[in-house]
Amino acid sequence: MPELMSTVVDPDTFATDQPTLLSTGGLALRPWSDHDAPTVFTAFQDPAIRQWHVRTAESVDQVRQWILSWRSAWSAGNGQWTVTSNGEVAGRIGLRHSDLSEGVTELAYWTLPAWRGRAIAPRAANTLIRWAFDDIGFDRIELTHSVRNPASCRVAAKCGFPLEGTLRGAGRHHDGRHDMHLHARLRTD
Repeated sequence: MPELMSTVVDPDTFATDQPTLLSTGGLALRPWSDHDAPTVFTAFQDPAIRQWHVRTAESVDQVRQWILSWRSAWSAGNGQWTVTSNGEVAGRIGLRHSDLSEGVTELAYWTLPAWRGRAIAPRAANTLIRWAFDDIGFDRIELTHSVRNPASCRVAAKCGFPLEGTLRGAGRHHDGRHDMHLHARLRTD
């Protein structure tokens, strides 16, 4: 059946190499590389990161496989970046669950313990948001987090994501299902 509306984000946009995105103050978002695997492994040993994820890193080799999958997801508009500050890995940020036809994607992130409290996540998010809206053409970026995760709620607020509501039992965590806050920004905001 023919579509009445055209695709919002051209899939060919992701046929090129994933870019490095530069921000202010020495912050950069670059694609993950194999040599980052030990850092990701260490990150997933952190209790705060483990608390909000349903998987765990059991080895550096397993993380190398994650990095391969992150790279291959780029072609569908699901980019994952290493957040660096003056060349040091500070965290991760990415787009996931991208629907190019509808022009909607979801923002996800974490920050390494040594970098928390330095506005790394909001600065990286604002860099990625500008790129996703202005250069790629997404219309809507969503952000979800457990209602028990006030740090993510603060990042959402700092980045101009209004709270749209609560999704009951929508997030699976180690201790059961959590209600999830849904925040979103529109390109027209």
